Amino acid sequence: MDFLASRRSFIRASLSTCAAISAPGIAGAQSPDVVRIGNNGVVSDAVFYIAERRGYFAEQRIKVEFVLFDAGPKMVVPLGTGQIDVGAGASGAGLFNAVGRGIDIKVVADKGSMPPGYQYVPLLVRKDLVDSGRYKSIADLKGMKLAEASEGGTPASFLAEALKPVGLKYEDVQHVYMSYPQQVAALANKAIDAALTAEPSATQAVEMGSAVRVSNDQIYPNQQVAVLLFSGDFARKRRDVAQRFMVAYVKAARYFNGALANGRFAGPNAEDLIRIMIEHTRVKDPALYRKMVPNGIDPDGRLNLDSMRKDLEFYRKQGYLEKPVELEMAVDTTFVESALEILGPAAQR
Repeated sequence: MDFLASRRSFIRASLSTCAAISAPGIAGAQSPDVVRIGNNGVVSDAVFYIAERRGYFAEQRIKVEFVLFDAGPKMVVPLGTGQIDVGAGASGAGLFNAVGRGIDIKVVADKGSMPPGYQYVPLLVRKDLVDSGRYKSIADLKGMKLAEASEGGTPASFLAEALKPVGLKYEDVQHVYMSYPQQVAALANKAIDAALTAEPSATQAVEMGSAVRVSNDQIYPNQQVAVLLFSGDFARKRRDVAQRFMVAYVKAARYFNGALANGRFAGPNAEDLIRIMIEHTRVKDPALYRKMVPNGIDPDGRLNLDSMRKDLEFYRKQGYLEKPVELEMAVDTTFVESALEILGPAAQR
């Protein structure tokens, strides 16, 4: 009897286990949720790659699929239609125009900002103009040909802030638009006089001897440059997955900060981070990483909303906005706030 009773108990336990595994929701909890991430293979995408390589996504039962784009603005429509779940973009007029047109995306966290010491989009002036004395101060930009990556971007707002103290306006400079690598070549062949150039192109231009950094991080402290974006479908219909994604993202942002020291990739995590970035990004030279000025990322993932409001007002005054847009239409900070309830605040660097 003891044997039979034990046998029946074993069978009942086995059936209960099978039923539990088959129950709705349980099987899904055991398998990872797939999240499609739009990325450009640039340095500020490092947070995505850190979260994948160091297992932060796996901890949150997330499997990521990277979808490569050759430009950030090309992610907007796929995000709006739900073809990708997560992406990134500049906090520029184009982003706000997309929101104004009803494209269903949300700005949810910091992805690239410029805290003190981390001005990764500096103002460069041709070295020969500095050496000859043609350029001595920001006031000498008047009438010069200055390159930006696009019209209505965050560098334009930065330039406007730089010009204000010397009594100049954004319109007092000639503006041309070209990619960052093209700017490096244009500085070298003297096709332009100055540029607002992101890393690593800025360091490459300086190393070539064709340009000099002339701006500092006091011109526009803590400007919000790049942002993390969620598709509307991801934020609403898969909110639990989106929330878990944000927990992994913030952990990766903190690891990224652990690679920074004195305005360089020189912190304790730097060598590991450089290896990760060489594997995943377009920049393959480890020496270049050690020379460049990294982007900042808030270790809590928080956005600088004051900076975004200032830039939005600049876009409005310049006539870059197609329709009236308020910042609150574009931003959702609840994912970061919920992640911080789980992780607690970071120790600031």
